[in-house]
Amino acid sequence: MSISVLAALTVFAFVATVTPGPNNLMLMASGANFGFRKTLPHMLGIMVGFSVMVLIVGGGLMSLFDAYPLLNKVLQVISVAYLLWLAWKVANAAPLKASDEKGTPMTFLQAAAFQWVNPKAWAMGLSAITLYAPDRTLLSVVMVACVFAMVSFPAISIWAWLGLMVRQWLTSPRRNRAFNITMAVLLVGSLYPVLG
Repeated sequence: MSISVLAALTVFAFVATVTPGPNNLMLMASGANFGFRKTLPHMLGIMVGFSVMVLIVGGGLMSLFDAYPLLNKVLQVISVAYLLWLAWKVANAAPLKASDEKGTPMTFLQAAAFQWVNPKAWAMGLSAITLYAPDRTLLSVVMVACVFAMVSFPAISIWAWLGLMVRQWLTSPRRNRAFNITMAVLLVGSLYPVLG
């Protein structure tokens, strides 16, 4: 992979991971409801889970989707159903003080597993492999996965930090409820560009 292609991949990875989507909206909600430190396992799960997904997809799973297009539809239905359930959970999250006692942020393993039903993650992974590892050699797929691993953590950290910044504003149960409902609506809305 040439330096210019690597630079283009790095920019692509940053833009793809920093723009709004299910992961980032959930990180913002988690940062607001649980704080930055408690959201770290969620962020690490996204970083590792997505990188592993890129390796597996680029290593052969993409060929399966090429051969059986119906699998794309099945994945879309499962993804939409899971994201709607998550939006419901976000909309009905307990207020801040109650969250500390009752609610828990997404764990490392939950966040890593979520990448497999996240439509934006699929779109990013398939696009990255198609554009930057078209030959699908092990080296090129590993390069794509490594670049995403390095770039994604700083990019998604911005969203958890933004959640932390609005946390001070969410001391009122009414504002906290409005925030959670807004995040849930945005999470559902994030499906449109990926599935539309």
